[in-house]
Amino acid sequence: MPALALWEMCLERPSPFSITAQGLYRPVRTCHVKDLARDMDKTRIHMGANDDDDDTSVVVETRTRTKRPPLYKVLLLNDDYTPMEFVVAVLERFFGMDHAQAFEIMLTVHQKGLAVVGVFSHEIAETKVAQVLDFARQHQHPLQCTMEKE
Repeated sequence: MPALALWEMCLERPSPFSITAQGLYRPVRTCHVKDLARDMDKTRIHMGANDDDDDTSVVVETRTRTKRPPLYKVLLLNDDYTPMEFVVAVLERFFGMDHAQAFEIMLTVHQKGLAVVGVFSHEIAETKVAQVLDFARQHQHPLQCTMEKE
């Protein structure tokens, strides 16, 4: 097949190859390879002609997936001295709960001794625990709040 006919075929159908002056196919575009490795999100293989000879060089670029941060449960612990209304106020203020939801969790804390009030990244969980403990101390209540890895 003449080189001109091959060139016209390439124009009709996009291909990752180009035709050289000798009528040979040579890879020139980027192609994607799926499932090359489990930790790779995308692998691109660049193929291009080497100027010195007709060998093809291949460069592989990888992009690894970002891991999600570990999550931590924020736990509220029961005590015999902190008023139930104060616990409800803490849940509404620091955990964005409505009154009914806060009341239900407060009852769970009261009956079972503790309850998970939220699940957050480490920094946010740490901040919530510190806010609750500080607020309880300011109001002279022994309310305890902790966090543990989920």
